[in-house]
Amino acid sequence: MDDIDHHYPAHFAEYLRRAERAMSLCDIAGLLIGSGSVNYHFLDDLAVPFRASPLFRSWIPELAEPDCWIEVRPGHKPLLIYAQPADYWHRVPADPVGAWVEHFDVRVVRDLAQARSELSADLGIYTILAPEGTRLADRGPDNPAEPIAVLHYGRARKTAYELALMRQASLIGARAHRAAEAAFRAGESEWGIHLMYMAAAQQGDNELPYGNIIALDEHAAILHWQYQDRSPPTQRRSFLIDAGASRHGYASDITRSYAADAGLYADLIGAVDTVQQTLAGRVRAGMDYAGLHLQSHRLLAEVLRQAGILRISADDAVARGISSTFFPHGLGHLIGLQVHDVGGFQGDERGRTTLPKPAGHPYLRLTRKLEADMVVTIEPGLYFIPMLLDELRSGPHRDTVDWKAIEQLRPYGGIRIEDDVRATDSEPENLTRDAFAALG
Repeated sequence: MDDIDHHYPAHFAEYLRRAERAMSLCDIAGLLIGSGSVNYHFLDDLAVPFRASPLFRSWIPELAEPDCWIEVRPGHKPLLIYAQPADYWHRVPADPVGAWVEHFDVRVVRDLAQARSELSADLGIYTILAPEGTRLADRGPDNPAEPIAVLHYGRARKTAYELALMRQASLIGARAHRAAEAAFRAGESEWGIHLMYMAAAQQGDNELPYGNIIALDEHAAILHWQYQDRSPPTQRRSFLIDAGASRHGYASDITRSYAADAGLYADLIGAVDTVQQTLAGRVRAGMDYAGLHLQSHRLLAEVLRQAGILRISADDAVARGISSTFFPHGLGHLIGLQVHDVGGFQGDERGRTTLPKPAGHPYLRLTRKLEADMVVTIEPGLYFIPMLLDELRSGPHRDTVDWKAIEQLRPYGGIRIEDDVRATDSEPENLTRDAFAALG
């Protein structure tokens, strides 16, 4: 694995440069970046699981505690205000440790009043970037769009430190996916597969980057199936798992599909995997990602035609919008500290222009031209979604598909295969496939 401590100084310097650029472009004297505060469920004293703001988290390798602040002012060493409240109801955060600490002037505080007193200037000079509801003394967040856009635009390009963490997150995720497949083959329920996944990843629900999608049979036709049945199905046909892992807040996002037996559905998985690897291999710096999404529709429509499901050409199916019945979501998105990472539609650094989505493709999450060290997901799929199939069947293009084949495939739900891929100036780096290969 990469040496995280070795990469951190250059990462810190890059984030400091981006913050100072945002302040310069937006005429800001100082930034206060907050981790956020603990929130509670409505009419309850039960806390919502805390997740630090990504604007804060990007600076700090391990620290993800509430009510912490980073002060950035030109010409000053960044200040970390670290909340360590006196508390016997909950674990008190441990002292910040690690090689990264030397890059900050660290001040440990017990409450918000003390936090304000540690600032190097009057609170009024700062622009505050923090989750809604966070307060520093008598001020809440400002969150102006333009400096945040500058920071988001830069975050799309990953530092060597971030890439190292994402490779580690991919290894954890790949190991857990292997355990999940074994649980499926052993006849476990969705709930049982989910538990096996978390055990292999050694990460709980609140540590994973997003809620696991564990879908057996027809549940795979629901793109974000959010439940886990406790009982296994009477007849196992298919398994779709969309699940990732985290390392110091950085995510992996991996999807695989499996067939219980040989047949048409299993053959389609193989064909979609071939399409997925073809698309992943085309990722390059300078590529129009929206164009790659449109290519995916052409390739997937050809899979359907060759399988005898489509009775028209792939080009015709795309032109008529029929391919979207079977592939209704976008090809993928940026990934990093957030699974659906930011800056994907920005036409410029300051966020003053937005790059539109292709007509007829409302769910694409990335339209920006790729640059070196961006990491994107490549996740084509084919689904047999009753609502969309019923619309096709009742419309003018009902004769373009073989409905007997469709009815055969409905109980299998669908197929999705997803890798995390880093763009370079030449061959892409497939973090996901490399992780599975490393496991042997």
